[in-house]
Amino acid sequence: MHRGVVILMVLCLGVTAAAADAPLRVVESVDAARYMGLWYSIASIPTSFERQCVQGTTAAYALLGDGRIQVTNTCYDVNGALDVAQGQAWIPDPSESSKLKVSFVRFLGIWWFGAPYWVIDLAPDYAYAVVGHPSRKYGWILSRTPSLPDEVFSGIVSRLESQGYDFRDFHMIDQSINMPIPAAPIG
Repeated sequence: MHRGVVILMVLCLGVTAAAADAPLRVVESVDAARYMGLWYSIASIPTSFERQCVQGTTAAYALLGDGRIQVTNTCYDVNGALDVAQGQAWIPDPSESSKLKVSFVRFLGIWWFGAPYWVIDLAPDYAYAVVGHPSRKYGWILSRTPSLPDEVFSGIVSRLESQGYDFRDFHMIDQSINMPIPAAPIG
């Protein structure tokens, strides 16, 4: 193999490794009120509680009176059964509004095990959002519509990879089922 090609390959691998080792960058800020509402999951690196989801995955966010955020995640399993998970999100540090914590474990009235939910890419008009985890083991591409234009999606993938994500870890989500989302507030 030509020496120049080998050097170029080593440099490219080094840049990819450096991006994966660098701290995950978040957007400057998130306007919580604008972020509320229904989002379709376009692609994700699923968590253990999402692995049964095969179609119609959505997330609905509603601002609660205490400033916390109600989270209602829904999807359909392989048998077409609706799966609903409710949780809460909050912003631990108001000076970093794009770094939230989210929990789906409630015990004795307390939300336990808040996991990082970092907004790492966001359309100026809030038409799409990308949520990451500092470990890069999880990630979600969200959209206000069941699909994204190809050029928008390609840009998102490029920015994800520049942050050290490997898009091959993401699973595309079939949005051909669109059912009403339950949104009963939880205390």
